[in-house]
Amino acid sequence: MREGGDTTDNGESAMRSAGDAIPAKCAVIEVHVGELKQLFNAIDPSPFREKDLDPKAEEFIVGWGKDYADDAHLALLVHLDRPPGQSDEAALLREAIQEFFSQKALATRRRLREMFRRGRRSLLIGLIFLAGLLALGDFLTGRLHSGIAEVLRESLLIGGWVAMWRPLEIFLYDWWPVRNEARLYDRLAAMPVRIQYAGEKSQEAWRLDWPAVTPRGERPAEQRESL
Repeated sequence: MREGGDTTDNGESAMRSAGDAIPAKCAVIEVHVGELKQLFNAIDPSPFREKDLDPKAEEFIVGWGKDYADDAHLALLVHLDRPPGQSDEAALLREAIQEFFSQKALATRRRLREMFRRGRRSLLIGLIFLAGLLALGDFLTGRLHSGIAEVLRESLLIGGWVAMWRPLEIFLYDWWPVRNEARLYDRLAAMPVRIQYAGEKSQEAWRLDWPAVTPRGERPAEQRESL
């Protein structure tokens, strides 16, 4: 695990980076892109502060987050192959990334609540079904008084417990990976974001990049109105 450090005290490094200070003992997720717009989904029509991340970028960031300890504080360091652009682009990037993962955390918790609702319904149905089969088995055993009745009773008992398999699976195994996923998204939504600039591109390269333009190459409406 790479440990972070506050780079703002290093003169040359500070001139070539922007954004949040990365605290010491922080688990740093590093991403290398040529342009910031590569981090975002080009077909998402949302306002540029609310765009979804590119699926590959999301998979990369989430995958690295899962590799660190569950209690590790996370940070994102973006290595960008162009000079600095707008003074607030690092803050806008942090807002967009944190908003994206905040929404993912909310969606995951909704999925967890729906899983528990489905589990409770399945449990109720399974218990009623199991009780019915047990009652039927006892009825047959009392009426037939033979070995066949006992076989039928055991078969019905097995069928009843099979009906309980799905709710038991939900409450014993399925829910906690979803909860852990939501907690990971919470940590990703709270992580500081810093941009490390590199490359010898034109000083005007930022005008063709996010947030000056959307991932689809369109200038945001608020910027068009200010021109």
